[in-house]
Amino acid sequence: MGQKRDEIAREQEYFDHAEHRRKLMRQSAGGLAGAGAHPGADADLKRHGKKQQESLGADDEAVAFGRIDLDGDDRFYIGKHLIREPGSDPLVIAWQAPAARPYYQATPQETMGVTRKRTFECTGNHIDDLADVVFAEAAIASGPDAALLAELSRQRTGRMRDIVRTIQAAQYELIQHPPEHLLVIEGAPGTGKTAIALHRLSWLLFHKHVKDILVVGPHPTFTRYIELVLPGLGNDQVSQVDIGRLAPEVRRGRREAEPIRRIKGDARMAGLLARALEARIGVAEPAERLNADGRFVTLPGTLINEAVAASRSGGGPYAVRRMAFRDRLLGLLAERGVNARIDTLLNRLWPQLTPAGFLRDLFNSRDRLLAAAGADFTAEEVGLLRRRAADRLSEEVWSRDDLPLLDEVEHLLAGGPTRYDHVVVDEAQDLSPMQLRSIARRNATGSLTVVGDLAQSTGVWAHDSWAEVIEHLPSAKAHVLRQLHIGYRVPAQVFDFVRPLLAVAAPGAPSPQVIRRGPADPVVHKVSAEQRAGRVATLAQQHAVENRFVGIVCPGSLRLEVEEALAANGISWSSADRGELGRAINLVSPQEAKGLEFDAVIVAEPQEIVAADPRGLRLLYVAMTRTIGHLDVVCAGEPLPLKTTYRQPSTVDKTATAPALAHQIAAMLRIHPDWRRVLDEATRLLSARRE
Repeated sequence: MGQKRDEIAREQEYFDHAEHRRKLMRQSAGGLAGAGAHPGADADLKRHGKKQQESLGADDEAVAFGRIDLDGDDRFYIGKHLIREPGSDPLVIAWQAPAARPYYQATPQETMGVTRKRTFECTGNHIDDLADVVFAEAAIASGPDAALLAELSRQRTGRMRDIVRTIQAAQYELIQHPPEHLLVIEGAPGTGKTAIALHRLSWLLFHKHVKDILVVGPHPTFTRYIELVLPGLGNDQVSQVDIGRLAPEVRRGRREAEPIRRIKGDARMAGLLARALEARIGVAEPAERLNADGRFVTLPGTLINEAVAASRSGGGPYAVRRMAFRDRLLGLLAERGVNARIDTLLNRLWPQLTPAGFLRDLFNSRDRLLAAAGADFTAEEVGLLRRRAADRLSEEVWSRDDLPLLDEVEHLLAGGPTRYDHVVVDEAQDLSPMQLRSIARRNATGSLTVVGDLAQSTGVWAHDSWAEVIEHLPSAKAHVLRQLHIGYRVPAQVFDFVRPLLAVAAPGAPSPQVIRRGPADPVVHKVSAEQRAGRVATLAQQHAVENRFVGIVCPGSLRLEVEEALAANGISWSSADRGELGRAINLVSPQEAKGLEFDAVIVAEPQEIVAADPRGLRLLYVAMTRTIGHLDVVCAGEPLPLKTTYRQPSTVDKTATAPALAHQIAAMLRIHPDWRRVLDEATRLLSARRE
C-alpha cells in the first residue's frame, strides 16, 4: 500500500508539472490578441488563440487519464489534449495521436510493444488512484479491466460523457475507420454506438480528414443528452441538431394518423412537390398590358411565354429561374425603349413563394394535389394529403412529417442548405425516406457515419434492412456495415430478463455478449390498475433518494395518472416531451427513451406500451434496456406481453352531442396511446360547439 502511495505521489508531481505547462500554453495563446499587423490580422490571431485555448481543455480537468510504457523505456502519458514542453518531447499526447494507438489496441496476446498500461482515477487534476495492467504477467488474461467496469458503474447525470479513458480495441478500430466510406455502425443497446460515432468525429477532425461536421439526432432530448461530448474533447465547432431542426422554423405540434404519416414520409413526395412547384409557373395572356409611367404598353403573350420557357429550362432553383425570367421581361421592354412596371405580371406568372405558404396552398387544394400526383399516387392517397388551411399562414400548425417536406420545398425554391464534409445520423433505422433526403442534401462528400439498431426500429417508417436506409443517402462512397457484439451498459440480469422479448420483437437479431452484472435483479411489481401510478411515484422517489438518475418510461395512456401521482407526492420531475432531461427523475415516452441511459429505469405497464404501437414489442425492448443498474416493472397486466396485439387507436365521433363527446374523451384519455392529440382535437371540437 505504501509503495502505491509513493507511486501516486511521483505521478502527481508529473501531473502538476504538466498542468503548469498547460497554463503557460493557455496564457501564450491568449496573448495572440493584439499582435496582428492590422485589425483583420488581429481578429484572425484572436480567433486562432481562442481555438488553441479551447483545445487545451478546462482548468479543472486532469492532464492525462492513462500511460503506456513501451519496450526500451519509452513512456507516453495520454490525455484529451496535447501538452508540450518547449524543445522536448510532449508531456502528454492527445488520445487521437498515432502514438496513443497501443493504449487502446494492445493486448497481452498482441502487446504492440507495450509492457505496462496504467489508468488514472482523478478528481480534477488530483490523482485519487491508479491501476496497472502488466502484459508480461500470466495472470492478465481477457475480460474487462477495472477502469472500464468502474466507468460503466458510475452514476449518470443526464449528459453523455466521453469514453476516451476506456475505449476498447473493437471500438477504437471503428473510431479510426477511414472517412472514404459511408460507415454503418449497428449494435444492441449499450454497445457504445453513439459514443463511437462522436469520438470518430473527434478523430477525423484531429487528423484533418474533415472540416465541417453535422450530427443529427432523433429528438431534442437526445441532442441535449450528447451535446457536451464533443466540446469536452476540444471540438466545439460541430453542429448538433435533432432531425426536426433541419426544416424551416414553423409552428409545430400537429398530430396525424399513421396512413398520412406514411405517405408524407415516402420518397414519392419529392416528385409530387417538384411537379406542384413547376405548376405554379403560369402562362401569359395573348397580349399583356403593362403600365409605363401612366401609359400602357402591350407585350405579345408569345414572347412572354418564350421567356418563361427559356427561364424554366435554364436550370437551378425556382427563385433563381424566377430572377432570370424577370431579367428577360425587362429585356423585352428595353428592346421597345420603355420602362414599365412588371411586378404584377411577374407575380402572376411566376409567383414569389415561401416553403410554408406553398405547402399550405398545396394541401388545401385537391385540384393541385391531383395534378401533381400524376400516376404516382392513388386518389385515396391524395385525399389523405388534403387538409383545410388555417385562416392565416402564421396560424398553420405543422406535423413532424411535414418538416422534411418543408425542407424539400425550401431546397426546390432557393437551392441547397449548408453542406458538410461529414454527417453523423443517430437512430437512423427509424427515419423516413424524406427525412433521409434532408440529411443527404447536407452532405457534400458522401462520407457519413450511420448509427442504429434494426432490432430497435419502430415508428411509421421502421426499417428492417440497412439497404432501405442507404438507398436514400449519398452513394458516392462505398458502404461498410460494422456490427458491435459486446454489451457494456446493460447489466447481464436485465438482458437475461428481456432476451425472450428480443426473440419475439426482432427474430434473428443477435443478443450481445454482456460483460458485467448490475447491482440488482429486475423487479416486477404486480399491482392493480388503480395502484400503478402510485407505485411508480414511490419507486422513483426511492431511487432518487439513493442519488440515482431515474427514467420513468410511461405509455401515453398512463401519462396523466403518473404525472398526477408524482405531483400528489410532492415529487419534482423533468419531462422529455419538453426537451428536458434533469439530474433526478425524468418522465419519458418509449419513443423518447431511445439513445438515453439511466441508473434506474421504471417501466410502467408494458402491456400498454406493446398495445399502443404496431412495433410495441420493440418499444418495450428499448424501454427495458435503458438502465445501467436497476430495472423495475410496474404492471397490472403481463410484464413481458409477448403475444399482445396492436390496438388500433380510436377517433373522436365529431357528430356526437356535447355530453356524449365528453364521455368519449374521458374514456379515450384512459386508453389512447396518443392522448395529447386526442385532447387537442377534443378541445378544438368543444370550442367549435360553443361558438
